[in-house]
Amino acid sequence: MTETLSLKLLIEPEELLPHLDAENVLLVHIAQEEAYLAGHLPGAVHVHPAELICGIRPAVGQLPDQARLEALFSRLGYREDLHIVAYDDEGGGWAGRFIWTLDVIGHERASMLNGGLIAWARGSHPISRETVSREPQEVSLTVDSSPIAEKEDVLASLEQGNTVVWDARSRDEYLGLKSGSARAGHIPGAVNLDWLLTMDRERDLRLREDMRELLAQLGIDDTKRIITHCQTHHRSGLTYFIGRWLGLDIRAYHGSWSEWGNDPDTPIEV
Repeated sequence: MTETLSLKLLIEPEELLPHLDAENVLLVHIAQEEAYLAGHLPGAVHVHPAELICGIRPAVGQLPDQARLEALFSRLGYREDLHIVAYDDEGGGWAGRFIWTLDVIGHERASMLNGGLIAWARGSHPISRETVSREPQEVSLTVDSSPIAEKEDVLASLEQGNTVVWDARSRDEYLGLKSGSARAGHIPGAVNLDWLLTMDRERDLRLREDMRELLAQLGIDDTKRIITHCQTHHRSGLTYFIGRWLGLDIRAYHGSWSEWGNDPDTPIEV
């Protein structure tokens, strides 16, 4: 009898391999459809990134409404007892966003595959091109707002010395040299660590093993409350996950810079 898959938040390909056919394990591949069709883990269902965001300007990356969330999880055949393993093909942004979404709906049995499809494939593990669908389930979800930071929460945090804003965008975006919004710069007092710098390219995009020390140098540690964001809460899906993995008190500002940088009244530093 195969042992139950470990409920660790971050799991390695070798840990997942014996559990691909487990009845209570749901593999979720978050990517564009053509990427999913080009190859995925055997048994993995496809989630398009657009299913995880509201798509309404300016804050296109905010959480979808409850009806859309329930339609997505119904299609996935969602059950509370499932151990859901999320992965993507880019180092963890969308997978982390999916884990955040699971936190929002209160699902407790979840893991992210370290290095995602890149690490899986480079480990010579099996790849499938068969489209997988599941029997839809009627679901009724309850949204837990505790993993979510709204604009008002970020504004309030500017007066709180125990909160750190982690800006996961590029250095150029942080410095105001480029922007995807009407205004450029960063939230006052925010610290910058580009999400790409959290990936170890020598280990197939797995998370860096010195992550806790790296973040501590920026004042991001377990003595602080953390709010993370990027442009649309895609890149910060990974940084949110990292905070969860390290046991930090972290929320994601899902409006991100697409909301903050398009609001003429929010304070900005350059």
